[in-house]
Amino acid sequence: MSVRRLYETTYIVNAALEDADTEAIVKRVSDYIVDHGGQIVEVNKWGRRRLAYPIKKKYNGYYVYCCFESPSNTIPLLERFFVLEDNVLRHLTMQLDPKLREFRKVRAEAQALRAAAMAEANKSTGAPTKSEAPVS
Repeated sequence: MSVRRLYETTYIVNAALEDADTEAIVKRVSDYIVDHGGQIVEVNKWGRRRLAYPIKKKYNGYYVYCCFESPSNTIPLLERFFVLEDNVLRHLTMQLDPKLREFRKVRAEAQALRAAAMAEANKSTGAPTKSEAPVS
């Protein structure tokens, strides 16, 4: 059994597809990773964005970020899956450094603490939070 490593993949799906079709592709990619011994850590859908340059004569793409743990033999299979999937315009898979993973965790905790402190400060001063609209 090979060692499970942490990887991140960002891929661009054809934005001309319906939302249901885009969701189906995202689900197929996630299922493919799980079926080949991987475990999904995070899937973040960045949404439709304009491409910096045309790819396959397309000017817009739907960006998806996926972080997962898997054996190293899963990556070539995933790369082949992306190449064979017509609606995936581009993809990039990289191995995550454990130090970067720890840094992201610490940064997320710091942001959560900062948000809680801001909410507490706004609550004590009576200032409206972002979710509350001022009364006019």
